[in-house]
Amino acid sequence: MKTTRKCRALLSVFLNLVALLFSTTAFVTTYWCEGTQRVPKPSCNKQRRHNCIDYGVNETDRNKVHYSWETGDDRFLFRRFHTGIWSSCEENLHEEGEKCRSFIDLAPASERGVLWLSVVSEVLYILLLVVGFSLMCLELFHSSNVIDGLKLNAFAAVFTVLSGLLGMVAHMMYTQVFQITVSLGPEDWRPHSWDYGWSFCLAWASFTCCMAASVTTLNSYTKTVIEFRHKRKLFEQGLREEQTYLDQEAFRYFRDRSLQSISSAVEVYPSHGGGGMPGVGGPGAGLIIGGPGPGRGKMRALSASIDMGENTDSLGEEQC
Repeated sequence: MKTTRKCRALLSVFLNLVALLFSTTAFVTTYWCEGTQRVPKPSCNKQRRHNCIDYGVNETDRNKVHYSWETGDDRFLFRRFHTGIWSSCEENLHEEGEKCRSFIDLAPASERGVLWLSVVSEVLYILLLVVGFSLMCLELFHSSNVIDGLKLNAFAAVFTVLSGLLGMVAHMMYTQVFQITVSLGPEDWRPHSWDYGWSFCLAWASFTCCMAASVTTLNSYTKTVIEFRHKRKLFEQGLREEQTYLDQEAFRYFRDRSLQSISSAVEVYPSHGGGGMPGVGGPGAGLIIGGPGPGRGKMRALSASIDMGENTDSLGEEQC
């Protein structure tokens, strides 16, 4: 049982550690959602000759104008962007690299409170995962007493379940805020197309590992308690059977001892004269009764009845 319980504890610690790593990585990265934004093409210049609009201004002759025949989507660029909980980054069309903005500032004012709740829930989610992981490690490596280990196991399961619930709520709130920001956010940021990124997948994978860790921990606690109850039931049943056997043996022992004491207390000597019942009539007959007990009373009653019979015979002879 000890080996099986240790294996379950190791599995819980591993799942909790994976959930903690995934959630921390997702929280600090900016790839929860990614896609493209449609923006007008910038004007061409000496540094930029491609993906730009040449308005036909001749550098040698300023009066000579060239017309651009680009229409529709040809007049726009599709730049990539990626967004996290804290910030949103998109390609910089004028320079190399990316330009990042705070996602809290991009969100509509009516949704910023929900976004802050999402951030706080994510932080609590990570903190509770740390607490659950610490309790599991303490129960695994520093708990020699089984009862103390069960207590730590129960607390670790409770903290892990609470962290999983907070993580689920945080992910759902962020998804709702992002979808509203797509529709009501600034026009220069609104995505043309978007999808969930690998950070979002890590966040939900973290939630899955967290709930798996909590279920494994609760399963370990429940199985250990059931095993203890089963062993206690078997022990009590064996104790009752042993007690019944001892009671029967004690009854037989004391019954035999009582019979032996009675037989040793009553001693009957054979008569020394004349035929007849020993102890009845005749001068040589003697009945010695010693010791207490029911045998003594019976012998006294027998002698009394014999004396009454003799007296009746003598009275009959005198009347004649």
